[in-house]
Amino acid sequence: CRPRVCVPQVPMKNIERELICPICQELFTHPLILPCQHSVCHKCVKELLMPNHDDSLSTDAGSESSNPGSPRARVPSPSMEKLERLVRSGSISSPGWRRSSVTPRVTTFPCPGCQHDIDLGERGISMLFRNFTLESIVERYRQAARAAVAIMCNVCKPPVQEATKSCMDCKASFCNECFKMNHPWGTPKAQHEYVGPTTNFRPKVLMCPEHEMEKVNMYCEVCRRPVCHLCKLGGSHANHRVTSMSSAYKILKEKLSKSIHYLISKEDQVRTQISELDVLIHHTEENGQLAERRANEHFEHLFETLQERKTEMLRSIQQSRNLRVERLRTQVEEYQGMLENSGLVGYAQEVLKETDQSCFVQTAKLLHVRIQKATESLKTFQPAATPSFEEFVLDTSKEEILLKELSFSGVPEPPVIDLSRCCVYNEGLIHWRLSEDSLPTDHHIVEFRKLGAEEDEEEEPCWSATERVYGCSTVVSDLSSDSRYAFRVKSCRNGVFSPCSPEVTFHTPPAPVFGFLFNEKCGFSAERLQLSQRRDSVESVAGMSFLLAAERVQTGSYICLDYIIGDTGISHGRHYWAFRVQPNSYMVKVGVASDSKLTEWFHNPRDTSSPRYDHDSGHDSGSEDTCFEVSQPFTLVTVGMGRLFIPKASVSAAGDHSSRVLPMPQRIGVCLDYDAGRVFFYDADTMRLLYERQVDCSGTMYPAFGLLGGGAVHLEEFITAKRLSYL
Repeated sequence: CRPRVCVPQVPMKNIERELICPICQELFTHPLILPCQHSVCHKCVKELLMPNHDDSLSTDAGSESSNPGSPRARVPSPSMEKLERLVRSGSISSPGWRRSSVTPRVTTFPCPGCQHDIDLGERGISMLFRNFTLESIVERYRQAARAAVAIMCNVCKPPVQEATKSCMDCKASFCNECFKMNHPWGTPKAQHEYVGPTTNFRPKVLMCPEHEMEKVNMYCEVCRRPVCHLCKLGGSHANHRVTSMSSAYKILKEKLSKSIHYLISKEDQVRTQISELDVLIHHTEENGQLAERRANEHFEHLFETLQERKTEMLRSIQQSRNLRVERLRTQVEEYQGMLENSGLVGYAQEVLKETDQSCFVQTAKLLHVRIQKATESLKTFQPAATPSFEEFVLDTSKEEILLKELSFSGVPEPPVIDLSRCCVYNEGLIHWRLSEDSLPTDHHIVEFRKLGAEEDEEEEPCWSATERVYGCSTVVSDLSSDSRYAFRVKSCRNGVFSPCSPEVTFHTPPAPVFGFLFNEKCGFSAERLQLSQRRDSVESVAGMSFLLAAERVQTGSYICLDYIIGDTGISHGRHYWAFRVQPNSYMVKVGVASDSKLTEWFHNPRDTSSPRYDHDSGHDSGSEDTCFEVSQPFTLVTVGMGRLFIPKASVSAAGDHSSRVLPMPQRIGVCLDYDAGRVFFYDADTMRLLYERQVDCSGTMYPAFGLLGGGAVHLEEFITAKRLSYL
């Protein structure tokens, strides 16, 4: 016989924080167990699913309203402000049912405990078990908290007596006399289960939420929840590993008891660690205050240095200004002396009145020099000083950058966005990297903003920020089509942010992304084309048939293009896709194809080896394209040998090309506007339009590729492709 483990009882008042709903922050009321094993109030879940539904049949009106002595009064469940915040943040998506509908407006919401998405499906709340154990603990806590408030008998006539028992079958409380009267010996009622006085009554048997008439008697080890035999036979748990309820009860109870006993046995260790944490808190506060004082001293020193430099530089400007003004004023006085009524001219006129020749010469010699200088200054007028202070212009741009990058020695270097790994469509996948000698970081923040046609330099740019990112990449959602966005990243360590990374700019495509893979069933030549295992790359290779027929290949023989199309078609709307053509490819044609002509094209016999069936044979006849497209299902441009070739009978959207040959982009984007009947070709890196033309959108249109000689095409791995669906 295994010795029984004696577990000391923890006072009820110490467990209150375990009994608080994470949504309403009040004691649980009829808690429901979510699939992730966390519990939430029934009413809170209902308001998350149907925030505008007045639940007049709710069973929540119970324990709190009838017990004014409750230690925590029940407040209304989550406010509409909080729910709207959840919707705005994207945590809850609303399909937009009618406001008066009783159908849940949402079926998915984040668990407030672990933030994992909880999908309740069509059954909604009815698929969740009620946590009767937690409910009983909450009720016992309430009773312990309001011990002075007695539970009264529900049967007594006035004066009502205090209840001593509560019957779980009758769902009522009784005093001793009333209990005996209502449960006489020898009757079925005498077998009823009774407990101490309580206002919390729960069913004696737990019923399956999926099969309401069945009792749960097994435990699913995969889903970690009780199930009935119907769930195991043909329900959602048919292929899961299940065990008997008694076995699960014994195992879980033993594990829980051992865990509790271990925690209690380590009480001294926990107290020691709490003391260590208290010491750490004290040291943290002291060190934080010391760091504040030191940082303040450094900034005060910087302020003093700046003030000194400011004083010196302003003194230099003032001295230069005074010297220049003095020189100019002296020059003004000299010029004023040249005037008729001024002192110099008047003095000279008085000297001319001298009749004694020797005295005149003695005085007039110096006067003549002064008059001569004044005359020469009139001929070559030059200000004595310049009014410009250009040499005193202060350039503080470098210093401002240094001050903005001013950080503590423990902050890592700013990250750098890795352009080679970033992809931006209607969602942006942003990658960044840290320097090799960078310190460890706690998390990162990605900031982004939409760039307008003309940015207002006076206004501070408004940046949006993502949640904390703990890796080196993240996805930014809900980007507008055909727009430019700037991105930057900053790192955080110990609550201090690093400077932002240099900004990078991306241009989103003009339409939602179109996800597809290569289709090897329509016109695919297995001898000459090789698909990757994921069907996202195709390569043109020399097959065995070419090697065996090598001696028959003579001058004048022609090798036809090998075509391959996408496995998903477009029948309406505007869609965009992108791909990379291997730089050393000999010749690759890219564009769209119509299914109304594909069958005829691939099954009707034709001399495809003839050059007149090549889309662009190199002849200069302008009618070549028009006559050929009548029978051909493809609308293509040619890429090869590091160049992109525009068809002859075409006009680019950017105007007439002086040359049909353009440099081959690293990534090529194609946008098909099915409704307008036009196809556009872009440089996918810069979203520069290379070429557009009219296309006959009859039936379903498919992305099309043709390869000749060595070469390969690699499709882009779109972020949102798997979330889109097309008719």
